[in-house]
Amino acid sequence: MAQSSKLKWIILAFPLLLFIWLTIFLLRGLFSDPTELSSALVGKPVPAFELPDVYNPERMHTEAVLQGRPMLLNVWATWCPTCQAEHAYLNKLAAEGVYIVGLNYKDDSRAKAVNWLNTLGDPYQVNLFDERGMVAIDFGVYGAPETFLINMNGEVVYRHVGDVNDRVWQQVLGPKYEAEMATYMNQPMEAESATAGGQS
Repeated sequence: MAQSSKLKWIILAFPLLLFIWLTIFLLRGLFSDPTELSSALVGKPVPAFELPDVYNPERMHTEAVLQGRPMLLNVWATWCPTCQAEHAYLNKLAAEGVYIVGLNYKDDSRAKAVNWLNTLGDPYQVNLFDERGMVAIDFGVYGAPETFLINMNGEVVYRHVGDVNDRVWQQVLGPKYEAEMATYMNQPMEAESATAGGQS
């Protein structure tokens, strides 16, 4: 008899526990910031790839273009209205000396991408053409726009989902980029100091 009432209690409690679990799960999603999705790549080297240039299909680029100095990798597409909204700000950042590489994501044609850049301006130092979106998948991209901060060693430091605007730059991306630039700029100086210290 006791076992029967215990089983009855479990059957009655299960829906309640399931409801509580679902409520907690949904509330966490409701109050989380989708622009701060973490990336499995943070702290790791960028994935290996080989992609053609947007302007010149004969010119191939590898992951080496994402090494050697701090930079932003901006994932964009002509079919993405938010990409158009952020484009003027990217042009502004590029004019101020911010180094940006573009990853054109799943566009219908190279011609559309080139026309976009010719019309709206090109803030990118290098522009990769990821026609099938396979490299974007390796980066864990959900859609466009997304922007990755990459350090001088070619490692992902931060991932931002959504458009880059003045608020995002001033509060989040800009300080992180400047910190990486400070480290980058101090490298040769530190090496020279070490050499001078060894000679004295």
